[in-house]
Amino acid sequence: MNKKGILRALLIVVTLTVNVVCDQISKAMVRNRIDENEQISVVNPYFTLMRVENEGAFLSLGDSLPKMARFILLALFPLAVLGFGIGYLFLKRNISKSVLLGFAFVIGGGMGNLYDRLVYGSVTDFMHMDFVIFKTGIFNMADVSIMTGIAIVLLGSFLGKQNDRELVSAPAENPEI
Repeated sequence: MNKKGILRALLIVVTLTVNVVCDQISKAMVRNRIDENEQISVVNPYFTLMRVENEGAFLSLGDSLPKMARFILLALFPLAVLGFGIGYLFLKRNISKSVLLGFAFVIGGGMGNLYDRLVYGSVTDFMHMDFVIFKTGIFNMADVSIMTGIAIVLLGSFLGKQNDRELVSAPAENPEI
């Protein structure tokens, strides 16, 4: 493996690790310091902490499914998808840096939530924001990682298309006559 390949692999491992560690540290602090359904105002009424154990997926979707179906859909399937995603990051060489970094954030967040689901049987969510015109669901740092990753990929894609347009519309420096 050349120097560039080593740096790329290191970027992937560090990004995944930082996302999972930040998520797990924040959840451990919440589990140890906040009772379930206890609400703590941080910036009243805009940002509150409230510990909720979510047995479902996003917005508790699937929490009423039978236990085996929930395990297959919310643990085994995501495990396979995350495994595929990690393989993709390491094996696919011609993806942009923004896609690489964004996918690493998404996969790191997914790993954090999957770890909770496998170890605790539920995902610890604890942050809630009220933007006056809309409110978020209760979420955690893994969810922040996932949303950040999606934003990085979308922004990188948009900026990449902008750069492509500029290259196409820019006059040639040495036009051939």
